[in-house]
Amino acid sequence: MSTVTIYTKPTCPYCIAAKALLRNKGVTFNDISIEGDRSAASALAERTGRRTVPQIFIGMTHVGGFDDLHALDEAGGLDPLLGRQAQIG
Repeated sequence: MSTVTIYTKPTCPYCIAAKALLRNKGVTFNDISIEGDRSAASALAERTGRRTVPQIFIGMTHVGGFDDLHALDEAGGLDPLLGRQAQIG
């Protein structure tokens, strides 16, 4: 299974929703909080060109934010990107 990394802030509702979606699929992920961490925020901006959260990576693929993650899941593209079979039901 691919490594999932998500850049977040603790009070961000979209971050909470993205983590819930991933947890509901049984996905473990690296949660990097940029709250008060300038070096993490700088790394995020350098890696994505964005300063908004969440920013989600599956392996080396930048998925984007929660809306992008949700759309990918709805289109059936999330499970293959995670390197696993789609869940039925």
